[in-house]
Amino acid sequence: MTIRVTLVTPIAAAPADVFDLSLDTGLHLRSMRGYAEELLSVDPGRLLTVGDEVTWRARHFGVRWTMTDRLTELERPSRFVDEQVRGPFASFHHVHEFARDTAGTGTVMTDHITFDAPLSILGDAVERLVLAQRMRHLISVRNAHLKHECEHPGT
Repeated sequence: MTIRVTLVTPIAAAPADVFDLSLDTGLHLRSMRGYAEELLSVDPGRLLTVGDEVTWRARHFGVRWTMTDRLTELERPSRFVDEQVRGPFASFHHVHEFARDTAGTGTVMTDHITFDAPLSILGDAVERLVLAQRMRHLISVRNAHLKHECEHPGT
């Protein structure tokens, strides 16, 4: 079953700044400390570019998961896409969009995540409830960290 999650996050910073920080592997690691996330394939703090593959390992639901994503599209400063190439999901596609807010001073960041669960035996209702909520939570945690770093650099 395909699950879709969309999150919208307003950030009081320019789209180019939010875009660049979103591609920073170090920021991602800092935002996911609570899940013992590790970066296995590239240096922390590196800005990703199209074609890069990144392997992450983290603990979720008491289990260690490893996932490799590839940055498949990049249109600075408005959009980039990453997709799972190896990992726990049957498929995983994440579109990151960055647009000026209506005041013209900040950014509206929108995440569109589409994925198919790793275990179809769980049933559609469990997948929808458990995995969609977990994904929404993880992206919200990451976005809150990104928002804080953009709005309060160096703190």
